[in-house]
Amino acid sequence: MVCEAIKGLVQYGINAGLLKEEDRIYATNQILDVLKLDEYEEPEGTAEWGGLEEILKELLDYAHEQGVLAEDSVVYRDLFDTRLMNCLMPRPSEVTAEFWKRYQESPQAATDYFYKLSQDSDYIRRYRVCKDLKWKTSTKYGDLDITVNLSKPEKDPKAIAAAKLAKQSGYPKCLLCMENVGYAGRVNHPARNNHRIIPITINDSGWGFQYSPYVYYNEHCIVFNGRHVPMKIEKAAFVKLFDFVKLFPHYFLGSNADLPIVGGSILSHDHFQGGHYTFAMAKAPMEKAYRMPGFEDVEAGIVYWPMSVLRLRGKDSDRLIELADRVLKAWRGYTDEEAFVFAETEGEPHNTITPIARKNGEMFELDLVLRNNITTEEFPLGVYHPHQDLHHIKKENIGLIEVMGLAVLPSRLKTELSALGDAIVEGKDIRGDEALAKHADWVEEFRPKYGEITKENVTGILEEEVGHVFARVLEDAGVYKCDEKGREGFGRFLGSVGFAEGN
Repeated sequence: MVCEAIKGLVQYGINAGLLKEEDRIYATNQILDVLKLDEYEEPEGTAEWGGLEEILKELLDYAHEQGVLAEDSVVYRDLFDTRLMNCLMPRPSEVTAEFWKRYQESPQAATDYFYKLSQDSDYIRRYRVCKDLKWKTSTKYGDLDITVNLSKPEKDPKAIAAAKLAKQSGYPKCLLCMENVGYAGRVNHPARNNHRIIPITINDSGWGFQYSPYVYYNEHCIVFNGRHVPMKIEKAAFVKLFDFVKLFPHYFLGSNADLPIVGGSILSHDHFQGGHYTFAMAKAPMEKAYRMPGFEDVEAGIVYWPMSVLRLRGKDSDRLIELADRVLKAWRGYTDEEAFVFAETEGEPHNTITPIARKNGEMFELDLVLRNNITTEEFPLGVYHPHQDLHHIKKENIGLIEVMGLAVLPSRLKTELSALGDAIVEGKDIRGDEALAKHADWVEEFRPKYGEITKENVTGILEEEVGHVFARVLEDAGVYKCDEKGREGFGRFLGSVGFAEGN
């Protein structure tokens, strides 16, 4: 059976365009080497396989039976099957050459090729990503995207123990470094044998363009500095965003903030995230127009969104960059005690911006989301952070992806929501259930809105209510709230920058 699986994997590579027919024998021999086999007999006919996942399972099971794969767990299987996939992969230089060849046809033709390659290579594990729970919830702010992330595998206890004992390596320095291309990985670092990066130039320096292996949305890409340098929101960051958008006008690009709590999970390496997707925030209208003397060619306004967003629009990106820099510098040093905005306390800075750039028709757009990471005794995780009563759904930081209107929720919710649905339908005591008790107040809050809750409608109700919780999460994270007092506070800040109300 192993020979059939080897033939099936090579044929998959040919069919997917990862290699050519002339590469068949070479690829077969590479796979034999990984499996520590020195003989092979070509099977006659074509074996029927359900897909790549099935072929890899057969080869991994064989490798474990033969002692080639020492541990039969997800971490070790992922390290091993990535080595197998590398046997089918074109060299980085070939991928780069093909990408820019297709770019001559159109930027989208280039990204279509590279996104397909990233999936066909199993760098993006399609069969895992499709297991993520996804839905939309209609709110007053638009249709919010909700996903329960199931594609990122949980580490098994043995792998966790091994990772603790493993030598701490400084190579690659982090998950976003160029050195990840082709890296075999280890128990505390994912395998990247099948990973490819497109070198690009933005802000006159070398950067990399790749896709996220967990694709939270369509063509979820990462753009990162060729050097391992920390993230910093400054004028140059706006330049980089627009340099990329000009290269790929069908993509947006945004940055996490550069401070803890309001920033992303990786602040040590300068990077952005983008993709071919329109989030609810991008569709949200400007509810109040502002103008800046000397920038009559730039439209500006507060966006109708639960977080505090100033949108700049214009045909000249350089003008948006100049004005954005002025806003950023003002916000860094801005304090308004009435609105509980403090630029710093005890020397610790609190104000920063989450920026998102895009091309919309003939116009460039730059959304500047005001962020503040101050903590208090009442809110030790952050005043402008999901408040404690929402932690049963979302406790993690609100980064770029959430800011734009996509909730990335923890995998625990799959089992919790399923059990909660059963408990509601069966009329069980939720408070008396240790695993579900944290959801009891929430259920009591929304239960009166609905008549009979049945097995057939409970999932839809829970999804709807999770979406509304996410809207409240975003409201908590907003420095200025969407009410009269909040808009007054936002207006005071814009006035301090030099903006005046009106078109």
